[in-house]
Amino acid sequence: MGVIQFWADQTGYGDAFERIDTRIAAVMQKWSLPMVQTAIGVVFIWFGALKIIGISPAAELVEKTVYFFPPEVFVPILGVWEVLIGLFFLYRPLVRLGILLLFLQLPGTFLPIILLPDVVFTTFPYGLTVEGQYIVKNLVIIGAALVLGGSLASDE
Repeated sequence: MGVIQFWADQTGYGDAFERIDTRIAAVMQKWSLPMVQTAIGVVFIWFGALKIIGISPAAELVEKTVYFFPPEVFVPILGVWEVLIGLFFLYRPLVRLGILLLFLQLPGTFLPIILLPDVVFTTFPYGLTVEGQYIVKNLVIIGAALVLGGSLASDE
């Protein structure tokens, strides 16, 4: 039993607390998947567009990681790929395709951990630089994509 529930029970506000909690949970359930879908879409469109127009703060990291392709070609192509992921996430019938493109792209985002540990860590293996934090946050995107993808079967 949580502290709030204990307090509610002790003060006689238990029923009111339950009603409020149930309403909040219903609102969260209604809006959580659309929010996840929209948030992933917006993030990928935004980050991809920055790569396309040449002002992405991640471009240098991409260049150092994928050193075997000319960056003036690879970075904009990666940007287009990311914009497509974002657009596919914003249109529910194409979310599965967006998830496929996402899971093809995301392993590459973790390459700097292996190829450029000095750029990713201040203290290996736990002290992260800003670039390292940028990479690790992709774990949240993976989790969100899995939740969203798991919900698609219930749409059919």
